[in-house]
Amino acid sequence: MMHTYSIVARDPRTGQLGVAVQSHYFSVGSVVPWAEAGVGAVATQSFVRIDYGPEGLALMRHGMTAPQALAALLERDDGREVRQVAMVDAKGNVAAHTGSRCIPGAGHLIGDGFSVQANLMANDSVWPAMKAVYEAASGELVDRLIAALEAAQAAGGDIRGQQSAAIRVVVGERQAETWQGCLFDLRVEDHLTPIAELKRLVRLRRAYRLADQGDELVASGEFDAALAAYAQAADLAPEVIELRFWQAVTLFQVGKEVEALAIFREVFSKEPFWSDLVPRLAPLGLLPNEPGVIQRIVGQARTGRSAATS
Repeated sequence: MMHTYSIVARDPRTGQLGVAVQSHYFSVGSVVPWAEAGVGAVATQSFVRIDYGPEGLALMRHGMTAPQALAALLERDDGREVRQVAMVDAKGNVAAHTGSRCIPGAGHLIGDGFSVQANLMANDSVWPAMKAVYEAASGELVDRLIAALEAAQAAGGDIRGQQSAAIRVVVGERQAETWQGCLFDLRVEDHLTPIAELKRLVRLRRAYRLADQGDELVASGEFDAALAAYAQAADLAPEVIELRFWQAVTLFQVGKEVEALAIFREVFSKEPFWSDLVPRLAPLGLLPNEPGVIQRIVGQARTGRSAATS
């Protein structure tokens, strides 16, 4: 039984497809949300039949629109009246179904390229609130999806409270493999405030994506661009000390030793074990393979500890 609120949507500007969900249910992300790059997104809930997710995507992958795919699946489901399902395809066609035996408050609303749906809600204002906020929101699709979840909770949410949440956003272009093209695939399995936690994870995902870009740029010798990416990552997630460490490594590589040592000192004062990693990087060419250089960097750990205790 999956009593929850969710949204499926296609961003007309980028073509991205996404689905987001919250429920008083453990690990809702393993059941409700489905999305495939260049194909579509599905939310299957209420007395949930998981088949609507993978089978709905398969039908849309092979040419059916979202309304056609949903109609085909409902036709062969004897339990359709206890199901709640929504789908959007890569062209923005939308379809939704709320069975007559879904537990109130239950309903859905379809907008331009999206659908919001909910069941077992505290009141009937939940899904209209989601629709209004999603339509008024700006920014990336992932942010608008989370805004819709926040609106649902503010309007009353699941009558049983909160527990888990998930979001999946994929690119609008079809990929060679079904698992490719995923931008966000995040789950909060069990939390007192799962939407707030999901929002934090989105921020971290953005930061780590920038860090990954930095790694790729370092590998191709584009150090200035790598530094910019690392700096943005560190600004997005200042609590993640590792991001600062790799920023310092890259600064050292481009000859900015004074700046690098200051960051190493900061990193080692907060998480001393990073100084143990430094000698392992030199033989790989990530830092100069010179004993004096390595000693200067590792020596920042002592300086950092002194500063932290003074």
